[in-house]
Amino acid sequence: MSTNEQDFAALDLAARLAAEYRRDIAAAETVPVAGYGEIHARFDGPVPEHGCDAPSLIAELDSGARDGLRGIVAPRFYAWVNGSSHIAGVAADWLTSAWGQNGAGIPMSPASAAVEAVAARWLLELLDLPAESSVGLVSGATVANFVALAAARGEMLHRQGWDVEADGLYGAPNLRVLIGADAHNTVFSGLRYLGLGEKRVITIATDSLGRMLPGDLERALKASSDPGIVIGQAGQINTGVSDPFAEIVPMTHAAGGWVHVDGAFGLWARASEKHRHLLDGIEQADSMAIDGHKWLQTPYDCGFTIVRHEAAHRRAMDMQASYLTRDNAEFRHPGAYVPELSRRARGFAAWAMMKRLGRSGIAQMVDDDVRIAQAMAQGMAAIPGVEVLNQPELNQFMVRFGADRGEADGDRLTQATVDRIQQDAVCFMGTALWRGRLVMRVSVCSIATTDEDGRITVDAVRNAWEAVQACC
Repeated sequence: MSTNEQDFAALDLAARLAAEYRRDIAAAETVPVAGYGEIHARFDGPVPEHGCDAPSLIAELDSGARDGLRGIVAPRFYAWVNGSSHIAGVAADWLTSAWGQNGAGIPMSPASAAVEAVAARWLLELLDLPAESSVGLVSGATVANFVALAAARGEMLHRQGWDVEADGLYGAPNLRVLIGADAHNTVFSGLRYLGLGEKRVITIATDSLGRMLPGDLERALKASSDPGIVIGQAGQINTGVSDPFAEIVPMTHAAGGWVHVDGAFGLWARASEKHRHLLDGIEQADSMAIDGHKWLQTPYDCGFTIVRHEAAHRRAMDMQASYLTRDNAEFRHPGAYVPELSRRARGFAAWAMMKRLGRSGIAQMVDDDVRIAQAMAQGMAAIPGVEVLNQPELNQFMVRFGADRGEADGDRLTQATVDRIQQDAVCFMGTALWRGRLVMRVSVCSIATTDEDGRITVDAVRNAWEAVQACC
C-alpha cells in the first residue's frame, strides 16, 4: 500500500471507529473511565526514530485512549455545562479539517468567510439580537469574553479621547469595572489579559441565587464619575439564574457605561419562547459572549463574541498587513473580529448545527433540557436526607447530602456521594463550592438527554446516597 493509500485508509478507519464510539456510548449503561496514569503509560516512551503506517497509529490511538475518554457526549453527563458535540456538527467539522482552510479572511478561503458570515447573521436572528451587531467566531466563551471586554475597554477610553489600541494603558484615564459577586472566573481571566486587573474590580452584591442587586449597582455607579464597564451574566454557573438586565442596562447606560454579558450557556434561552423572558432587556447590552459547544451542540472550538458597536469591535481586533488583502470591502472579513490570524474555519460547524436543528429544534432542545432538569431536581429533593438548594429556572441546580448532619458532615457526605456516583458511572456529576459549602452541581445541557435519562439519574443518585449512608 502506498503512503497516500495508507493515509486515505486511515481516514476511513477513523470514521468507522468514531461512529462505533458514538453508537456504543449512546447505549452504554455505565461509562467508567481509566485513570491518567494508566493512559499516560500506554502512550509514553522515547520519540519514535521512524514513522509508522497511518492505519496502525489510528488503531493504536483509539485502543489506547478510548477507555480514558470522559463520557461528555453520553446522555447522562451533568458535571459541567457541556453539549454533546452533535454528530451532524462533528461531520461538518471533519470536512473542515479535511478541507484545511485558514479562516482568517476572504482571500484565504472565500467559502469559509461566506459561511461564517451567514452563521453570524443566523445567530443574531435566532437570539433576537440587534441586526447591526458584529459577531466574531472564537474558540469559546473565555476568548469571547476577552474580545468583548477589549472592545469595551477601547470604546470607554475612546469616548475620553484616549486611543488604547495605539497608546496602551500608560497614562490612560481611569476606568472602572463593576461585576457581580458570583461571576464566572473566565471573565476575570479576560480582565487580567487586558491589563484591567482581576482584583481591582468593584464587586456588586447578589441575591441568594447569584443575581446582581440593582440597588447596589446603582450606588456603585453613582459613587464616581469615572466611566464603568458593568459585567453581568446570563446563566449563573451553579444556579442558572440571570441578572435583571431590564434594570441594570438602562442605569448603566444612563451613567455613561458599557454592559457586557457573560452568556456562555444562558444566552441560548433567548431562542425559547418559554424561557426568553428570563433575559428581558439583554438585547440592549453592549456586548455578549456565548458558547456554541454548549447549547448549540457544536464540536469544541466554537464560541461567539457579539458586539452592538461594530466600530469598537473592529478597533480592538482588526489586524492589517500588506499581504492581508481586503478586496470586496463591502463583505464581512472574519479576521476583523477575533484575535487569531491563522485559525480553524469555525463557521462550517456552526452553520451546520443551526441548519440541522433549525429555530424550532434549538428552542425544543432548550425547553426539554430545562424540563428534565426541573424533574430531576424534584426527584432528588424527594430523597430523604437530600437537599436541593435551588429549583432550577433554567438548567442548573445544586444538591447537598446529609443536610441534617451539620455543615462539616454535609461537606463530607456530599463529597462521598459524588465520589460514589462517579464510581458507579451510571451518570457523571461533579462538585462546586457555593457560599462556602460543598455542593453537587447538576448541569443539563445535552440534546442527547431524555426524560428516561433523568429518571435513571435520580435512581443512581438515590442508590449512591444509600450506599454512602450504609458505610459512613
